[in-house]
Amino acid sequence: MRTLFPLGGLASLWLAATVLAAPASRPNILFIMTDDHAAHAIGAYGSRVNQTPQLDRLAREGMRLDRCFATNSICTPSRATILTGKYSHLNGVPVFNRFDGAQPNVAKYLQAAGYYTGMLGKWHLGSRPTGFDQWSILPGQGAYFDPAFFTPEGRKVIKGYATDIITDLAIDFMKNRPADRPFFLMCHHKAPHRPWEPDAKHQAMFAGKNIPEPETLHDNYATRSDAIRECTQKVFQDLTRRDLKLEPPAELKGPARQAWLSTAPKEVEIEENGKKTVLTGDALNRWKYQRYLQDYLACVQSVDDNVGRLLDWLDAAGLRENTLVIYTSDQGFFLGDHGLFDKRFMYEESLRMPFLVRWPGVIKPGSVQDALAINPDFAPTFLDAAGLPVPDDMQGRSLVALFKGQRPADWRESIYYRYYHDPGHHNTRAHYGVRTATHKLICFWKTDQWELYDLGRDPAELHNLYADPAQQPLVAKLKAELFRLKKELKDEDQFAHAQPPPGVDGMGPPP
Repeated sequence: MRTLFPLGGLASLWLAATVLAAPASRPNILFIMTDDHAAHAIGAYGSRVNQTPQLDRLAREGMRLDRCFATNSICTPSRATILTGKYSHLNGVPVFNRFDGAQPNVAKYLQAAGYYTGMLGKWHLGSRPTGFDQWSILPGQGAYFDPAFFTPEGRKVIKGYATDIITDLAIDFMKNRPADRPFFLMCHHKAPHRPWEPDAKHQAMFAGKNIPEPETLHDNYATRSDAIRECTQKVFQDLTRRDLKLEPPAELKGPARQAWLSTAPKEVEIEENGKKTVLTGDALNRWKYQRYLQDYLACVQSVDDNVGRLLDWLDAAGLRENTLVIYTSDQGFFLGDHGLFDKRFMYEESLRMPFLVRWPGVIKPGSVQDALAINPDFAPTFLDAAGLPVPDDMQGRSLVALFKGQRPADWRESIYYRYYHDPGHHNTRAHYGVRTATHKLICFWKTDQWELYDLGRDPAELHNLYADPAQQPLVAKLKAELFRLKKELKDEDQFAHAQPPPGVDGMGPPP
């Protein structure tokens, strides 16, 4: 079979040894990914703030993964990890680095094995997609309305709303695919990324709607490290007039207008039932939360509708039975939890990725899986589902066994996380940590501050137990596991300020 791209030494040997062994009948793979969609804004995950009937349909007809996590909760690194099956320190994208398209990626492997491959929507990797027979990507973050797309033929603008357009492109891709080849399609939505601009239909659904507040909206950060107090991603303090869709005075032009929009307001005048009111203090804070969530959830609602369009099309086209459908987001997101928006921190709302999957004949409808999964697992999963072996240099594991309701005896019992972009956007401090099924240890290594949480007793992560004398045996155990993972994953660099406890080999002397 002709190799469609240069894979390099070991990858070429992998290809030669495996392509001919691929099964004759392989599933299509439709991978739908949104940007910043929190799992707790999905009905199937118990959302208190919205309803998502089409995503719930996917969970009902397939499986919900309850413990799927990003290993670096930020857009560009997560996308690089999903493509390569490798952590940020090995795929070259720890922050907003340009992705090196010459390296192997899962699309290249599938394309060489006969899959018709497509990448449509948000790419956000700073380079041209490689390994795809067809691609049409948003430049950078892209626009919600009348977005421009980059294609192999050049730039084009498509009139309409981005979520609808990307779904249209996905349906056209599947409709016009080569009939004799299975397809692998990455359908990547911009929504619900900031600036949270919904279309008129879905905006009207949430206008004036009162959204329940999270229990930790007014978190005072007692017992926590400096990092959460210092960050600039707080709903009350950092949402700007642009975020809140406030209209600037007509006389403001140019830089003055932009400066006004980019500033967080200390008071806002609203009009209800013909009466004008100036909001300040706690009333203003509660209003900010409502405006933020109304727009965010309206963007999610458009995604939900369009997931339904994709599922309906597959069913009508007779492709339901032989198509693996996955829905996820590139990471989680704070919906006022701990008073925050955005992501980055290793706290659960940011760390956790939604993961819903339907695969008729393989996955039992309505099933739930709580094994620890991570985004480096996605590429191995695609390959395994296609009947292809996983290259040795991929650091994730296939989730296919979990889809079948099985859990291998040697399945991971902990995950490693690392965030690099410091100070970066929102002044979020660099940190790494380890999460098990029951506990989480986080190290903000530049300040040598640590946080420990008992996730069973304290799922909201309000009580940092790191300094508790009674917890020191557990602290030592989790530190040992953290540095074991760092060594195993080859993340042993000059940034490893916090040293392991005695007895952990390969990471230098104890402090």
